[in-house]
Amino acid sequence: MTKENKISGKLSPEQSEELLKTLKARFEKNMHRHEGLVWDKVQAKLEANPEKQWSLHEMERTDGEPDVVGHDTDKDEYIFYDCSKESPKGRRSVCYDREALGSRKKHKPENSAIDMATEMGIELLTEEQYRGLQELDQFDLKTSSWVQTPAAIRKLGGAIFCDRRYDTVFTYHNGADSYYAARGFRGALRV
Repeated sequence: MTKENKISGKLSPEQSEELLKTLKARFEKNMHRHEGLVWDKVQAKLEANPEKQWSLHEMERTDGEPDVVGHDTDKDEYIFYDCSKESPKGRRSVCYDREALGSRKKHKPENSAIDMATEMGIELLTEEQYRGLQELDQFDLKTSSWVQTPAAIRKLGGAIFCDRRYDTVFTYHNGADSYYAARGFRGALRV
């Protein structure tokens, strides 16, 4: 992606075409994630919202493998989550947020989960959304993913993350300034 595209939040026609082709193939391969939904309606929404295409492109670029996981009929919005088997490779080794990043004196990571998500135009999954994703398939068997942390926990310096081990989804805590090569974050986007 060129720097210009990143700043403008717009894809070239070729990038848009390639993204839609990739998303359609993933949608058709994983119908169990969105039973009863039709790709043509999803594509029409995407074509009407180029800024959302850019966010999905960023999810794809960072190895999130975004896919439709639901449809909010009240708002007529399709819901995309990162569906890569492990936490997206292009979003690992990050602490939780900017405050945590600023508090590190040594060995600072390059970025934080919250800042990256904001730059991409997406939100971190909540713990509830993460657990819902795990009902669709098995994710994070070797990695873990930061999730939105309740304000009371964050105020005390902590943050929470989830993973799946022993066929069970676990929620853990860590200092928000911690980061690991096997921990990233998963995002959500409504279109």
